[in-house]
Amino acid sequence: MLHEPEQTIALCSDATKRFLLAAKHAEITVLEQLSSNCRIVIAVRELIHELQKERGASNIFLASKGERYAAERMQYVSASEQAESMLKSHLKSLYLTDEITTGNPRLLSSITLAMQATDYLPRLREQVSKQLLTPLESTRAYSRLVASLLTVIFEAADIASDPTITRLLVALFNFMQAKEYAGQERAWGAIGFAETHFDVRLCEKLAALQHAQEHHFSIFCEFSCKPHKDALDALNKSPAAIDITQLRNMIAQLGDGSPIAGEISEVWFDVATRRMDAMQTIEVALTEALTQQANSKVADAKNEMANHQQLLTRFNDEHATDGSPLTLLFDPSMPGLAEDTKEDEIKTLSLNEQTKTLSAHRSFYDLLRSQAQHIEDMGRELEEAKRAIQEQKLIGRAKLVVMEQFGLSENNAYRRLQKQAMSENTTIAAIAAKIVNITTKTTAQR
Repeated sequence: MLHEPEQTIALCSDATKRFLLAAKHAEITVLEQLSSNCRIVIAVRELIHELQKERGASNIFLASKGERYAAERMQYVSASEQAESMLKSHLKSLYLTDEITTGNPRLLSSITLAMQATDYLPRLREQVSKQLLTPLESTRAYSRLVASLLTVIFEAADIASDPTITRLLVALFNFMQAKEYAGQERAWGAIGFAETHFDVRLCEKLAALQHAQEHHFSIFCEFSCKPHKDALDALNKSPAAIDITQLRNMIAQLGDGSPIAGEISEVWFDVATRRMDAMQTIEVALTEALTQQANSKVADAKNEMANHQQLLTRFNDEHATDGSPLTLLFDPSMPGLAEDTKEDEIKTLSLNEQTKTLSAHRSFYDLLRSQAQHIEDMGRELEEAKRAIQEQKLIGRAKLVVMEQFGLSENNAYRRLQKQAMSENTTIAAIAAKIVNITTKTTAQR
């Protein structure tokens, strides 16, 4: 009896292969963009650090009527100008070229707002030099500028597509936010000492800033790795931390307006600066880890791309006899009919056993499944990593509600959320969620 030759089938179409490579290429492109965003984050961090020092020195200069910290302030201004120049040069090389810009619109929008704020820095510095601003006005102006720069880092974390890098960015953002509150504490404390007295309102302001630092440090510890958490623990036990605690206790006893020597403002500023410089060391370690991870992710993805290409080349001339190649259609782990039974699964598994000899089919399908599983795992981890970002957004929305309802400033609205969280023994995020939910329901019922 004559036997018909076995029919052969191609392992996969050319289009399937191209889509597989296109998916990996898209992943590489996203990771390269993420790596570029990380470089922006580093430049932003450096500018923020210099502006924080400039803000503190400007406050002492203004509060002392120009008698103290004039020379130091100009040194800080020069350092800030250099950091700003480096950031703008970096942004120009990434986005302001003849090539089509592919950056994320939200990130670019936040960068635009931050750059618009820095455009007014020369005017702000001129007003400080001429003592046309009060220390309070100067502090608010610098703090708004720093807030706009921190938004760039927040957006970079929010749009990041890799869970490991997202966790690092969340840790970095919260550490930098805590450091910014430490900088504001330094600035407000300098105002009180330079003006030779503290009142109840200023003491409450400083206490709120201390609580805000603790809040963001706790989130940092949740998302950072052990070496960075150990570094923060060491910082909290350092001489600078001990000194700042003693000065905080002194301030807490001066809420009745008792006079104090103005020269202590320089002691306060120096101690607070030593603490913030130690924080800067941790920030540098975080950004170094961020850079390392970003570069590693890009390199790994490119290696996987090369491996995919080699495997596809090997598969090009391979065919399998007609039968039951292991593909999505015969994979029991893939979703199918809702009424599939265990018996159906057993039959499919038996079929799966029969196709073990079809090594080429199995290898190619394993390659497809591996890539799909990789993307799925990343999505799941990414969702968890972005939980803190969503909580931060909730707090922002709740602040807006409180500001509108009670006519408060942003800082006072945040302090109100803090106090309510403390009184209910819960988190600020939980209070924010309640406020947003109530507001949403009320709006829907109108």
